Amino acid sequence: MKKIILTFCLTIFIAINSYSQLPGSKPGGNVEGGVGFTSIGDQTYYQLSLAPEFAIGKFGVGLDINLLINTKDNTILWKEMQRGRFLRYLRWGHKGDDLYARLGMLDYSRLGNGTIMYLYKNSPSISDRKIGMELDYNFGKFGFESMYSDFAFQGVIGMRPYVKPLHFAGLASVPVIGGLEIGTTFVTDLRDKSGRTVIAKDTTLSSIKVMGLDISLPLTKLPVFTTRVYTDFNKIINFGSGMASGLDINSTLPGVTIFTKIERRYGNTAGYMPNYFDTFYEKDFSTKAQILDTMKSVSPGTFGVLTMGILGTLNITGAYSKMDDIPESGKLHLETSTGKIIPMITINVGYDKVKIKDSKDIFTLDERSLLYLSGGYMLNSFTRIDLTYLYTFKLNTSTRKYETEKRVQPRITFVFPFGG
Repeated sequence: MKKIILTFCLTIFIAINSYSQLPGSKPGGNVEGGVGFTSIGDQTYYQLSLAPEFAIGKFGVGLDINLLINTKDNTILWKEMQRGRFLRYLRWGHKGDDLYARLGMLDYSRLGNGTIMYLYKNSPSISDRKIGMELDYNFGKFGFESMYSDFAFQGVIGMRPYVKPLHFAGLASVPVIGGLEIGTTFVTDLRDKSGRTVIAKDTTLSSIKVMGLDISLPLTKLPVFTTRVYTDFNKIINFGSGMASGLDINSTLPGVTIFTKIERRYGNTAGYMPNYFDTFYEKDFSTKAQILDTMKSVSPGTFGVLTMGILGTLNITGAYSKMDDIPESGKLHLETSTGKIIPMITINVGYDKVKIKDSKDIFTLDERSLLYLSGGYMLNSFTRIDLTYLYTFKLNTSTRKYETEKRVQPRITFVFPFGG
C-alpha cells in the first residue's frame, strides 16, 4: 500500500513538472491529486485520485484518474480504469465558438434550441463512463452542430445543419431579418431497444428517431443586451409531434452576466415528449418509447432557464419544465459553483430530477434523481480538505439496467495551479 501511494505522488510531481515546461503557448490550468476514502454501497475503498486540467489557447484536456483499493484485502478495482474511464475530455474551444470539438464525457449536450436534445449526458454513472464526441463548425453563412454518444458501442447520434439565407444575398447587416437562421435537426439512437414498444404481448423493436425544423431571429444585438426569438417544430417518427416558441435574453453588466430563456411548448399530439434526449435518457432509453406509446393526453407546457455569473467566479444555473395537464412531468436542473467568492471555502452542487409531481417532491432522492455535492476547505494555498457525496447510477451487468448508487468521498486534495 505504501509503495502504491509513493508511486502515485511521484506521478503527480512528474506530470506537473513536465507539462509546465512545454514549449510554445503559455499553458494554464491546475493539477489536483488526492488521498482519501470512498464508500460504494457497503464496501469501503482507499482512493488515490489525480485530476489534471490543462489549457493551451483553445485546446484543453481534463483527466479524472481514480485508483480504488479495497480496504479489506488491498485489491485494486481495475474496472474503474477500463474503457478510458480516466478521460473526462479533450476539447477545442467551447460550445458557441465558430469551431468547437470535444471528445470524452458529454456532460450537458445540446442541439439547436434544445427542444429535442438538452442537458443530455452520455455517462449517467461514474463507473460506466463513455467516450463520445461533439463537433460544431460555423462557416459564417451556414454551419452544423453534431454529436455521437459512445464510440465503444452503438449509441445516440445527432446532427443539426443550419443556414443563414440572407447572408448569401449580402443582407447580413439588415437589422433583425439579416440574422435569420433556419436549421433542421435529426437525432436517432442506433440501439434497437431504444424504440421498443409493448402492445399486448407483442414487442416491436426499432430505433427511435426524432426530426425537427427551427427558425430564429435576433431582435436586439447590443454590447450589454441581446435578445433572440425562435420557433421549433419536432416529430418523433412513428409517434407524435409538437411545437415550441421561445425568447432568449443575454445581459452583460459590470461584474454580472445573466442568461434567461422562456419557452412555451404547444401543438403537441399524442405520443410526443419535448426534450426527448435529456439528462436521464441513457438510464431510461430502453423503456422510454413505451411511455410514448401510452401517452394519449395532449398538453401544452412551459420551460425556463436562468443562468447567472457573478464576478467571473460564482455561477448559478436553474432550469425547469412542466406540462400543464400532466402532473408527473416536471424536470429540474440546478447547478452552482462558488469559485473563489467565499474565502477558503469551495462549494459545487449539481442536481437533476425528472417526473416531479409537486413542490414536496422536488428534493426527495430516488431513482428519478442525480446529485453531486462537494465542499472543500483550503488549509493553505495548495492543500484542501474535501467531502463529496454522489447519488448516481450503476450499471448492473447481469440485468443491463441502472441501479441507484451512493458514494461518499472524504479526502485531502493537493492543488497545483500553474500558468495563466
